[in-house]
Amino acid sequence: MKVLVITGSPHKNGTSACLADRFIEGAKEAGHEVVRFDAAFKNVHPCIACERCHNTDKGCAFKDDMEALNPELAAADVIVFVSPIYYYTFSAQIKAVIDRFYANEAVLHKNKKAVILLTMAVDAEETADGTMRTFKSIADWLEWEIAGSVLGIGCNTMEDMQKTTYPEQAYELGKSL
Repeated sequence: MKVLVITGSPHKNGTSACLADRFIEGAKEAGHEVVRFDAAFKNVHPCIACERCHNTDKGCAFKDDMEALNPELAAADVIVFVSPIYYYTFSAQIKAVIDRFYANEAVLHKNKKAVILLTMAVDAEETADGTMRTFKSIADWLEWEIAGSVLGIGCNTMEDMQKTTYPEQAYELGKSL
């Protein structure tokens, strides 16, 4: 299977990156091809609902790093969202990518699986409710099968993360695809 991992953290060695790395390790060990797109380090313009993508044959008005991601989205069997939760939802960096799915809906419908890996400083699981609702709504709309999740609560620092089983859970989830 082809696995596309989209990360949304600006911290290259943070808790979200840790989960992404471990998931990728498991997926590669299982023989899957993995492509990683680190949204925080890419140029992705937010969607402005100009409708050019739907009203012309010219695609999105913005010529940015989504042009490299779009073929990967179309080819992927599994799409993995990896994000910290700063304030009750996906990070802005990954949300900009998700909003740009709008221009690609035709190739994204059906025949894909979705995974979500989240980290957050607080230890209140309900802090992820908005993110999980959004994730489930995206999967429902695009008719994707949800293949799993890891919710890393109470992981403000790498030291916090290392005291948990979340990295191992991410690894096992990647391996189980």
